[in-house]
Amino acid sequence: MKILISAHAFAPSIGGIETVSQLLADEFARQGQEVRVVTQTPADGGGEPGYPVLRRPSVGELRRAIGWCDLFWQSNLSMRTIWPALLGRKPVVITHHGSYALRPQGLDFVLRAKHAIVRRTASVAISEAVADCFENVSTIIPNPYDNRIFNNPDPAAERPADLIFLGRLVSEKGVDLLLEALARLRSRGAAPRLTIVGAGPEEAALREMTERLELSAQVTFAGPKRGAELARLLQAHKILVIPSRYDEPFGVVALEGIACGCVAVASRGGGLPEAVGPCGLTFPNGDARALVQALEQLLNHPEERKRLAANAPVHLAEFHPAVVAKAYLALFRSQLS
Repeated sequence: MKILISAHAFAPSIGGIETVSQLLADEFARQGQEVRVVTQTPADGGGEPGYPVLRRPSVGELRRAIGWCDLFWQSNLSMRTIWPALLGRKPVVITHHGSYALRPQGLDFVLRAKHAIVRRTASVAISEAVADCFENVSTIIPNPYDNRIFNNPDPAAERPADLIFLGRLVSEKGVDLLLEALARLRSRGAAPRLTIVGAGPEEAALREMTERLELSAQVTFAGPKRGAELARLLQAHKILVIPSRYDEPFGVVALEGIACGCVAVASRGGGLPEAVGPCGLTFPNGDARALVQALEQLLNHPEERKRLAANAPVHLAEFHPAVVAKAYLALFRSQLS
């Protein structure tokens, strides 16, 4: 099968959709399919993957690539690249990662246009929460995680660090809520250490909040990490905290932490509970008191952490790249029959 993949951002760009798109492109190729990618991300002079990547293609290059393929897979709907496929009646499958997973309100012509396109194409949602945002029925195929990097080579090893947060330092990720919970824990006689991994526009405000709450001795700002370095950091921590204030569409970061042996504590809205599964606890979005209770439960009861962590192998099997790719290929073939 000749598969053309549209990924607005792709390697060497760093991000969740970029990672998922490349994992699946690699796996499609590994499973014997012919793959090409179209993206707006420029090259950085490094090596390219083992399949063609058309970067910022002209209209002519895009139309030739669509003419070449049997099926056009859009890893998130791109208005820039989909139109030649729709005009040429090429089979299209669109995966919705969440950026436009909203019910249109008022005169939002762009969002309404995207939803109109979704109604005409085969639709994949990365979680039940995302699927609920569209009128048409979507096939639920979750995002994969990179099992080659994120794993737990020594499950019996002692974990010296307590809490870790991983993500962009922006208000919707709820790091301020986590710092508030840490201050409440300290008032109750507990002083767990927190490692904050990531960067973003809220970093200065979060550092100031850390000092104001007198948490500097407990909190480390580690900056952005990736790859094996990030995996080693996760492997050293007991609990991954994902305190998002908004409804996350899914949560690959939860899979990465769980794969490295962390137990997850995550906000309950959106698709995060589907990613966490039986490997952690959830709490209502924005509820610092409930977050404190969840953290206390896991910090004070290592046997509970051990019980939840033991669920990881079965839970993670669903999100293995080979398993996810096979689900996509079965859907792709159904569109060609």
